[in-house]
Amino acid sequence: MAEIVSPRVNSARLADHVGQHVRLTCKVLRLTGSAAIVEASDGGQVEVRVPISPIKDVYIEVVGQVVEPGVVKLLNCINLGDTLDMNIVDFVVEKWHSPQFSSMF
Repeated sequence: MAEIVSPRVNSARLADHVGQHVRLTCKVLRLTGSAAIVEASDGGQVEVRVPISPIKDVYIEVVGQVVEPGVVKLLNCINLGDTLDMNIVDFVVEKWHSPQFSSMF
């Protein structure tokens, strides 16, 4: 069975992953019909296309496919609660993409 890699991203890194599956840890700002507007760990806003909303918490991890920069199609949602240190999340995202740590991720 092939391994599916879904790198952790913030809003700035979405453009590098168009068409790919990613993990986006974010804060839900608002739900509107079939979309959610979220704030990524770097402070940028992203539209998450949500066919049926499994979103229950303020902070979530979106597992989805990048449709275009700034837009992710939700495949799965992990509810993370009502508090989360987004500075730490963004630190991890940036280390994930650092060549210094490429052998770890």
